[in-house]
Amino acid sequence: MARSSNYNTKQKERILNLLRENSARHFAAGEISHYLQSQGTPVGIATIYRYLDGLTEEGIVRKYTIDNKTGACYQYIGEKHECREHFHLKCVKCEKLFHVECDYLSELAEHILSHHGFYIDHTKTVLYGCCKDCSND
Repeated sequence: MARSSNYNTKQKERILNLLRENSARHFAAGEISHYLQSQGTPVGIATIYRYLDGLTEEGIVRKYTIDNKTGACYQYIGEKHECREHFHLKCVKCEKLFHVECDYLSELAEHILSHHGFYIDHTKTVLYGCCKDCSND
């Protein structure tokens, strides 16, 4: 019994390491499943989702949901919770995610709150477009 628990811990460690080592991008659960399988550590998709949900609740991983048709993606943000008060830019070509601390965008969020009575949830705010490296292609 202890062996399966240890095996489960190794699976979780591999998932967390994958996310941590690639913190500039996000992953769908299916991508994580394929990665683990290629590493010789197959994990059921339901187990991956449960673990990702736990990491999201702990604030270590951020969950991105674009719409109700597309599956969620997950990105490592660390234990410091540094991803709560700024915007994110997502390149649709290379899929890099940029963390943007910008006074102008902060003023925009304040304007929307004070003039329109709407609070922007920074943990769910991603602006999609093309980064300068990909727009030069």
